[in-house]
Amino acid sequence: MTTPKTTVAIERLAHGADLPLPRYESALAAGVDLRAAVAETFEIAPGGRALVPTGIRIALAPGTEAQVRARSGLAVRHGLAVVNAPGTIDADYRGEIQVCLINLGEVPVAIERGMRIAQLVVAPVLHVVWDEGGRFDETDRGEGGFGSTGEGVTGGEEVIETECGRLET
Repeated sequence: MTTPKTTVAIERLAHGADLPLPRYESALAAGVDLRAAVAETFEIAPGGRALVPTGIRIALAPGTEAQVRARSGLAVRHGLAVVNAPGTIDADYRGEIQVCLINLGEVPVAIERGMRIAQLVVAPVLHVVWDEGGRFDETDRGEGGFGSTGEGVTGGEEVIETECGRLET
């Protein structure tokens, strides 16, 4: 089986002209790797954030979006994550793709020119039409959320107060 393909217009900006275009690193990879188009190496301190340019811009087709996601290896080895993961690039955005990285690790992380810093996944988008009179079917889960589908959880056994509100398990 082959993966469906779509054509996306791309432009290398002057500060990224020497970097390779984003590409899939394996035959069935979901995302292409984005590279840092920085002039010189810099560090992101533990707990620090940085907006990293990629030196490219794209023109997505209507009905699609691009999602900027963390690279798993950087996350595991260095604690490097995408702050607004996944970051959404709308089909009508025409500026440079930039990646907002955060260092959740314990030591500074060096960002070097050409370093693969994130993944970009292009996906279809559906626009919703809200139906306030819509019918809600009964389900086994019902209104259970946040941990309600775990093994052995029957509901109402424990209430945990969190910054986001109450969590009933």
